[in-house]
Amino acid sequence: MKNCFFVCIAFFNIFIFNAQENTHQCAKRKKYTNSQLKSNTMTVGQIQETEKYNVTFYDLNLTMNNTSRNVSGTVGMHATANQPISAILYELFNLYTVSGITLNGVPTSFTRNGSVITVPATIAAGENFIIETTYAGVAPNGATNPLGGGGLTNASSPSWGNQVTWSLSEPFSAYEWFPCKQSLKDKADSCAVKVTVPSSCKAGSNGILENTINLGTTTRYEWKHRHPIDYYLISVSIAQYVEYNVYATPAGAANPILIQNFIYDNPATLPNFQDDIDETVDFMVLFSDLYGMYPYADEKYGHCMAPLSGGMEHQTMTTQGFFNPGLTAHELAHQWFGNNVTCGSWSDIWINEGFASYSEYLMLENLYSAGAAANDMLDRHDYIKEIPNGSVWVIDSLDESSIFDGRLVYDKGAAIVHTMRFIVNNDQNFFQGLKNFQTNFAESTAIGLDMKAEIEAASSVDLTDFFEQWYFGEGYPTYSAQYYLDGTDLKVNISHTASMPTVTPTFTNPINIRVSRIGVPDTTIRLDIATNSDLFIIPNMGNFSNITQLDYGNWLINNQGSITQNPSVGLDKDEFSNEELVLYPNPTEGLVTVVNEQGEQLYVTVYDTKGSVFIQQVIFETTIIDLSALTQGSYLFELKKENEFRTRKIVKR
Repeated sequence: MKNCFFVCIAFFNIFIFNAQENTHQCAKRKKYTNSQLKSNTMTVGQIQETEKYNVTFYDLNLTMNNTSRNVSGTVGMHATANQPISAILYELFNLYTVSGITLNGVPTSFTRNGSVITVPATIAAGENFIIETTYAGVAPNGATNPLGGGGLTNASSPSWGNQVTWSLSEPFSAYEWFPCKQSLKDKADSCAVKVTVPSSCKAGSNGILENTINLGTTTRYEWKHRHPIDYYLISVSIAQYVEYNVYATPAGAANPILIQNFIYDNPATLPNFQDDIDETVDFMVLFSDLYGMYPYADEKYGHCMAPLSGGMEHQTMTTQGFFNPGLTAHELAHQWFGNNVTCGSWSDIWINEGFASYSEYLMLENLYSAGAAANDMLDRHDYIKEIPNGSVWVIDSLDESSIFDGRLVYDKGAAIVHTMRFIVNNDQNFFQGLKNFQTNFAESTAIGLDMKAEIEAASSVDLTDFFEQWYFGEGYPTYSAQYYLDGTDLKVNISHTASMPTVTPTFTNPINIRVSRIGVPDTTIRLDIATNSDLFIIPNMGNFSNITQLDYGNWLINNQGSITQNPSVGLDKDEFSNEELVLYPNPTEGLVTVVNEQGEQLYVTVYDTKGSVFIQQVIFETTIIDLSALTQGSYLFELKKENEFRTRKIVKR
């Protein structure tokens, strides 16, 4: 979802993770144990009752119009018991009149407690059942449901004048317009949405339009979607529309993919947006190449216009207020990130919004220009840095303003995907990881740590520190550099401070520095940051002139401090009884020189960032340690003398 001001704030089924208290907040947030469901309408016991069944199919058969929030009809919820059931609980907003409920076609008694409907039943584990609810009423607004009121909206377009009724159920408001179970992890296998509307209107929804039935003054639009779908992605939009269709044929597509657009029926609307709508074809081809084939290629993609300030990524049919490249690319990307794979908890909304937002950058990078993409990321970084704190992982996932925080979830969410790509340092592996994620979690849900595992598996890069510092952590670094050319060895000290040092004091990631050299083009050198102050010795730099930029390429959220020449670089003293301790070169092709000028017994242990030990050696003088047999990556050198030690990080190329 992007910049939408009409989203509800009713708090419904949502995971709150009770974690062991820990002064290290990143570690605290990672404990996904002892989870407890919360709701503004259900008790914990009632929510546990809803977890006794899994929804398989929603069958909506409703009558609506484009001039009000009136809803009437029957909704069938097909489900399977995963344990014995004595009562079926689900939700429908309490101001609707329920005229009858059937269980497996037989009228049944029921009770209502607020928005919770309870149907007595005796159902065995593994048994299928169908609950059909017939109801009528007016969907709530902010006045009738102060905690929500955005599930179904009616308004006129301020730009075009069209009257529209549309749904927007994310995150907690589907129950405001149809009876359902709101649980992220319980995707229905499929859905059907039949909507009877005035014959002057069209009704758009998910999947394929199988039938359009003329009933005289009204018309019934019958949509069917044959893929798993989360409750909040089922949609409807009703207005006087014209239909405008284009087709995309990504590489490997069995057939051209329909892009079906319901545009306001005004003479000027389609001409105004047609070129922008047509670009959806290019975006579909690009994202199918980067992420894997469009997940719903056997059905369609499309847009229904509605007077909202952005868009909502309803599955196969985005509801969108206008068309421009960034918004259209963002909502289309959600069909992979958010729809095919949905966040497993609202705390992990990064799975949806971070990757959809980064897709805007990728669209600019691949289809516009490197300069346009660079400006996009610079703008995001500037916005992120307006406030020094906040994590991408959502701490308060009952608060809609936190779930959809533009600075943290969208912009920082996109920026750290960019950083993760930089850390992987291999686009083929990075995008293969994204494709694997789409395949391995297809039509299901995932959390941020699932993404971590997929990118690690595809790239063999350990992302533990990255997730601790950039995803769960808070703030950003400010980098400074001191340098000195000692003969042909360039000594560089990179130091950084953190904007939130009590939460994330250190950022251990690579950084690119740009170096000016006499007689040759400028050079980019990648250095691996291990501490708040790291010394690097770069050999064969006799033609060095100066360092011109830190974080060349703008891969990291950061501020740049000072860059100064200092003849004392490399002479800093450390814990080893004031003798100089130097390891070089860093990065290395294999050989690392450990300078031990004092000749004292020094224990050297080399291990990777996961703690696996590869080399243990005792040295008494300057010695070369051979890493040639080790794979590329980051390694830690622990150098110990008696009870004093220092750890340095070395990158093996």
